[in-house]
Amino acid sequence: MFMGEYNHVLDSKGRIIMPAKFREGLGERFVITRGLDNCLFVYPLSEWTLLEQKLRNLPFTRSDARAFVRFFFSGASECELDKQGRVLIPNNLREHAKLKKDVVVIGVSGRVEIWSREVWDQYSEETGISFEQIAEKIIDIEL
Repeated sequence: MFMGEYNHVLDSKGRIIMPAKFREGLGERFVITRGLDNCLFVYPLSEWTLLEQKLRNLPFTRSDARAFVRFFFSGASECELDKQGRVLIPNNLREHAKLKKDVVVIGVSGRVEIWSREVWDQYSEETGISFEQIAEKIIDIEL
């Protein structure tokens, strides 16, 4: 399980250091793709395979399902860490997530997300205000 928030810097070649706590869970090879809310989703291959199977079962006759699958898979890239624990983020994915210099890497249960610091701060501010209301709508368990 991935959890936590880590601040990193994108280097001039488009690489970031993956937090040490995430490296083992991601494995030698993993997938980075376009995420929702202007971030990137990072999946260990085992999680990616499960997700791929679920998305494969979406009805291809629905235009919204086709559009989502196209968008999601066309942006996907299989990546690996170098010996220093860095990952090269493809240019198209850096553009999607508006990654410039300061980035935030967060753990979200079965996946990792990579955010632009600026976008993450704005998102956190907007959703933090309504966190309790969101929880009331979606969670029917006692935390």
